Amino acid sequence: MLSWLVGRVKVTRIVEMDLPVPATVFARATPEELRKSAWLYPHFVDQDNTLKLSVHALLVEAPGLKLVVDTCIGNDRPREITGGEPLATPFLQHLSQAGWSRDGVDTVVCTHLHVDHVGWNTMLEDGKWVPTFPKARYLIGRLEYDFRSTHDNEEQQAMLGDSIQPIVDAGLVELVEMDHVISPEIRLTPSTGHTPGHVSVLIESKGERAVVTGDMTHHPCQLAHPDWVLGDHDTETAALTRARLFAEWADQKVFVIGTHFAAPTAGHIVRDGAAFRFAV
Repeated sequence: MLSWLVGRVKVTRIVEMDLPVPATVFARATPEELRKSAWLYPHFVDQDNTLKLSVHALLVEAPGLKLVVDTCIGNDRPREITGGEPLATPFLQHLSQAGWSRDGVDTVVCTHLHVDHVGWNTMLEDGKWVPTFPKARYLIGRLEYDFRSTHDNEEQQAMLGDSIQPIVDAGLVELVEMDHVISPEIRLTPSTGHTPGHVSVLIESKGERAVVTGDMTHHPCQLAHPDWVLGDHDTETAALTRARLFAEWADQKVFVIGTHFAAPTAGHIVRDGAAFRFAV
């Protein structure tokens, strides 16, 4: 499994599933347009122009803190993203192989409340959804929670019922603001547009900086085209957020860890004409 050091902070990628998707998920991602960005190949786009995505959680270990950022889809729940079939992955075994335990996690952050970012908040035990990390605080953005709680999409309501309500009932949820400070080295930062309360996770340690993107970007092709959208609630705001943050992270040499970027997953954003590219 991939891992990176950012000062005193270690970040480890735990993959739930690889997710190849047709380039047509982006309306303007023609083969001709993709091939203008040769740096996308072979890590992020196959030769047949299939986009490579990944669903993974990130384990962030800082002094005095064991944090899980985004908890994937989770087992035992049929979702649209899985073709309506429940997953049965060895996610918890991979967690253990990374040297982590369920009881050892003290904080969980959901960058936003979509089904592929909240699933392992809970697990099915004797027919009941129970917190996967029973000793953790689950940090959820207040604005995000308020918005999702009134959303009437059927799958969204199922997600709230099996992945959010059980941790609320267990008293483990802490609703936080979008600039919440988690520890001296880790804090949240607003990255809205994909959802109204979307946040990314900033890491600063010993003079080094990194960010876990969440879904403010899904695929590196959006560095070349910040206006390409995928499932964004507010497409204009999402595009502006990408352009603004890509510029900021390029200028400040921030190490960028993409929440859905396929391996090698992390690298630096570099200016490339009027847009950007991903250097790994």
